[in-house]
Amino acid sequence: MSVSSTLTSPRSDELRRLAAEAVPCGRLSTTERDEMFALLDVYFAGTERARFDDDLAEKETVLLLRDAASGRVQGFSTLMRISATLDEEPIVAFFSGDTIIDRSYWGETILSRIWAQVVFGEVDALERASPGTRAFWFLICSGYKTWRFLPLFFRRFYPTVDEPTPPTHQRLLDTLGARKFGDQYVAGSGIVRFHTATPLRRGVADLTDERLRDPHVAFFAQANPGHADGDELACLAELSRTNLTRAALRMMARPVGE
Repeated sequence: MSVSSTLTSPRSDELRRLAAEAVPCGRLSTTERDEMFALLDVYFAGTERARFDDDLAEKETVLLLRDAASGRVQGFSTLMRISATLDEEPIVAFFSGDTIIDRSYWGETILSRIWAQVVFGEVDALERASPGTRAFWFLICSGYKTWRFLPLFFRRFYPTVDEPTPPTHQRLLDTLGARKFGDQYVAGSGIVRFHTATPLRRGVADLTDERLRDPHVAFFAQANPGHADGDELACLAELSRTNLTRAALRMMARPVGE
């Protein structure tokens, strides 16, 4: 995975801007790594620098969000590819690892936009190099905020409140979950239960009665009852433009900088 373009998006209520860039993990500076870990530590309990560095070492790309005025890291998401075969069919999954954005920038769309640019650029390249290979987004969610991206941007994804997970998709989830997380993945349930959990801190993504009125959020709480303790729900969405919602298509078509 390699993308070198930079996107910027102005905030609506301030003169500051966020700048987003896809950076190969090997090119991250010590300062960037320090700022990434410090940001993660603000929002997740039980974080350890050694574990963060080990996790980052296996990733290929980091989507960095910086305050354009100061250059300080204000958010990031890590990415890696996982290849698999299911029923003799080649599969490529794009796994999203640690993802966080500073509270001051909640509501910004720049992270979603650069993620779509990078990942769908990779999907297009994959289709040219290996026609017929199916691509999926593989992610884990310990909070409803990340989970909520699925119904917002994808027509079909699993697990979902709308229908049971088809057996083929469950087998793919179990295959990817076991390959990525070993015995920390609970087959069938789709839960990743880390030996050393790093739950979201209180106040970051608390499930209120109001939030639980959203059927998607309520389903997430039911499917991942241990989310407050750091359990993660493994999820899957096929990466094809026909599987994108209108909101996702509008976001991808929106000129950068607006």
